Amino acid sequence: MTNASFKPTLPFIKAHATGNDFVVVDSVTQSIELSERDTIFLCHRQTGIGADGLLRIAKASDFGVSDAHFFMDYRNADGTIAETCGNGLRVFARVLVELGYEERGTFTIGTRAGTIRVAVSPDDVNFENISVQMGKPQSHDITEIQVQTEGGLWAGKGVFMPNPHCVVNTVDISSVGTLLQAPKVSPSTAFPQGVNVEFIEPIGDTHIAMRTFERGVGETLSCGSGACAAASVWAHDNDLKTPWTIQVDVLGGTLFIDSALDGILTLRGPASVVATGFAKGNEWQI
Repeated sequence: MTNASFKPTLPFIKAHATGNDFVVVDSVTQSIELSERDTIFLCHRQTGIGADGLLRIAKASDFGVSDAHFFMDYRNADGTIAETCGNGLRVFARVLVELGYEERGTFTIGTRAGTIRVAVSPDDVNFENISVQMGKPQSHDITEIQVQTEGGLWAGKGVFMPNPHCVVNTVDISSVGTLLQAPKVSPSTAFPQGVNVEFIEPIGDTHIAMRTFERGVGETLSCGSGACAAASVWAHDNDLKTPWTIQVDVLGGTLFIDSALDGILTLRGPASVVATGFAKGNEWQI
């Protein structure tokens, strides 16, 4: 029996990169403008599709970007806009290839953090090793940063990638507690736009484990720019010489961060498409 009230109005793709999951919508072939309320609805775990964030495929020219064909319009689950997302870029790159918008190889993607170079190898048939050139980490000019959770109080190190991150060294990442609440970062003026907090523990000389609390989302299974920030802090603290590669074990899988001689970091890891479908609602203006 057909439900006459069901009217599919918004095509979407559900995908994830090491457990960091996204709803992807395509506004290239049809006009889609999403409000903060729309994003919150789509990303809600119980009443929507469910995701850590939303990726809208837009024409780069719509954002004044001339050195890329497409722009990744990224929103956190609470509807706030973020500069970029390393895991989201891998998902975005895969979707562009699978939709036929880009050919396998190296191409660029526009973001609010600038134009990002990505690579999807012709040999990577299962999209297991997509690389994203994330740029150079920038250290925060505030040195006395403290991070408090239910598990205790730690010193933090600020890094912009270019998203704001605060990296905390621990002996055991489980010691920080449940992370059901946002860690308290002080001074409060250190990150006026909010901050992602990464807790890391050593596994080996070039191998760490990481947990992330993302601003506007909560604890996530993975954070690509956070893994880059964490790797840069680990490399600095342990006097690693470039070029280096650091393995970062996140709750949702494994990422690799490569540092070139010039200090530019490249994020490598998989991207998976889970489902495609249509979202129902009376709000969409297509």
